[in-house]
Amino acid sequence: MADLTVLLEQVEKPHNLSAILRSCDAVGLLEVHAVCNQNKTPTFNSTAQGSQKWIKLRDHTNIELAVETLKEKGFKLYGTNLGGNACDYRDCDFTGATAFVLGAEKWGLTTKATKLMDKGVFIPMRGMVQSLNVSVAAATLLFEALRQRHVAGLIPEAGESLDPELYNQIIFEWAYPEVAAWCNSKGRKYPSLNSEGAIIEELPRTEKIPH
Repeated sequence: MADLTVLLEQVEKPHNLSAILRSCDAVGLLEVHAVCNQNKTPTFNSTAQGSQKWIKLRDHTNIELAVETLKEKGFKLYGTNLGGNACDYRDCDFTGATAFVLGAEKWGLTTKATKLMDKGVFIPMRGMVQSLNVSVAAATLLFEALRQRHVAGLIPEAGESLDPELYNQIIFEWAYPEVAAWCNSKGRKYPSLNSEGAIIEELPRTEKIPH
């Protein structure tokens, strides 16, 4: 789904980042956005189960640029916070272009980020702890969005939410990663696929395609 995403502000613990990407892949997201501390490269651990290969992580230099990028694409931003104006996530409509914005593990969203949100949301807690782990919160929100879209009949089954050219590009990269890497290194277009997903073009036998 190209119209559902997550924006992470300084969520940098490998376990949490990996768990979030795994949930994003399970729901069917195309990409995730992140604002990390300066010179901090995101890393993953085994919790991701390889999901980082299928979910593109778009890194932004600051929260303002990240928010601007998403709003230009038509996303409504829902920031997790416990402020008085925040609403129960179950009372929100996530069937449109939706971006869930979650903050650092200990402090949550910064004041700057909170002010840039279209709406604040919270997940009600029954016990004594104030909030969920950030990866659990992300999964809760994502699966509520998925539930709402399923009820509304809005779940794409064959890439309907993507531009056809982008859809075909992604399918090829998933199906033939080595050939895709070779094509990119040569600056050439990906070969066409037939209805059964096989490469139509005869690739040169003398070329070494990496494995």
